[in-house]
Amino acid sequence: MRVNSAHNILNMKERYLPGQHERANWMRLDSARILKRFFFCEQSLILAQGGWIAGVPLLDAKVTLPKHLWEDSLTADELRKRVFELRFPSREMIVGDDAPITALFDQAIHAPGPEAFVLALAQVFKPAFLDVYRRYLDHADEIAEGPTIRFMRAAIADKTRQIGELNALAETLLAHNPASRHQAEAWVRTLTHALEQTGGLTVETPKPAPAAFPLPGSRTFKLAEVPARDSRFDLQRFYWPDQIDPTFSYGEGVRLQLRSAVSHINEVWAVETAGAILQAFAERLGWEFVFDAARWGYDESRHCRMGYERLLHWGFAPSEIPLGTYIFDSAFGQDPVYRMGMLFYFETKNIGKKPQRTQAFASYHDAVSQHDMDFDWADETIHAGYGARWLGELNTQTPGYADSDAIRLRCDALVKQVVDAATDTDKTRVRTSAEAMIAKAETLALAAAATA
Repeated sequence: MRVNSAHNILNMKERYLPGQHERANWMRLDSARILKRFFFCEQSLILAQGGWIAGVPLLDAKVTLPKHLWEDSLTADELRKRVFELRFPSREMIVGDDAPITALFDQAIHAPGPEAFVLALAQVFKPAFLDVYRRYLDHADEIAEGPTIRFMRAAIADKTRQIGELNALAETLLAHNPASRHQAEAWVRTLTHALEQTGGLTVETPKPAPAAFPLPGSRTFKLAEVPARDSRFDLQRFYWPDQIDPTFSYGEGVRLQLRSAVSHINEVWAVETAGAILQAFAERLGWEFVFDAARWGYDESRHCRMGYERLLHWGFAPSEIPLGTYIFDSAFGQDPVYRMGMLFYFETKNIGKKPQRTQAFASYHDAVSQHDMDFDWADETIHAGYGARWLGELNTQTPGYADSDAIRLRCDALVKQVVDAATDTDKTRVRTSAEAMIAKAETLALAAAATA
């Protein structure tokens, strides 16, 4: 009898091997929900950083923000792909329950000024990502989530470095404009409080407690169509005489070395334009466009740095280097499709000349100019593809809206209008600046030859 009773009791119990284990923290769809939240918040900051490039005056910020948003786009793209993998076969990406936190990250772009924007990136938004990515790794199973862990570790390294760079940029911006400090610090406090209201960027289910928008102290974002410029430089509308004076030759030898470096640093207009179109067309063209535009802007920022570093290496001070605005100015008040057209037009217009200049620099034994032009050429071939693809997509969506030939003609006309409006003062200033740079470059070249 006792044997039968024991047998019955045993049959009543669940007879399974133990399954409780720290690795089984999240199931597949749990991870997908969390990663989706991260993607939408990353995307919001990418658009904000792109839109603000033209409005931030410091050149160092103009070339740093594109690098950061490109790095962020790599993380966001991996997040997006991983969500699709975990939710296969679904390809749906909707904000859903994450609306309160993503709406707050959408507010980043509405900062009251450039100092406030950069300080908030440094002290609110990027630290929020750094903290939550670290917490995600604390809970993630290294076996099941190996692909996620791999890119999230890279994102943590990126965010850690970005925070240091952004804090330094914020302090420089605030030092140049001390009156903005109170506003910038107040904006950070407002965002910190709003982030707490929404429960923060977390791995847990978000709290349904959205902040009230617009946030106190915010300013509705508007592209800086008159771009902010770094006062350390020689600020002009045109950066070299040949742009408004056909009798001033592009030049060879030292003049070509100098002209090329000045052209490269003045690709700052392309950096600003890439950021502007990224923000302007993100909703219409979708994530793949944002991903391409992020790389486009980052490449242009590298070209800008190429010229700047060559000029500094040769001995030029920022105050001697002209920074122009005329191409960016040409699209003032126009539909943003013409900004995309400007970027595409100037890429394809000059790409054929770059191999010849690369060879010329080799003959001058100028390895760094040769190196920079060679890599520039490779980037520009990629960018020509971007322009053709996305202008084509816009034209497909709305026939006639972005016809390449019509865009090119309109861009020509817009640039010509600005060039034709050049004043005698513009012509005198840019010639005086260029001749001073040429004279100094020739003196430097003679000195280098004497010591060779």
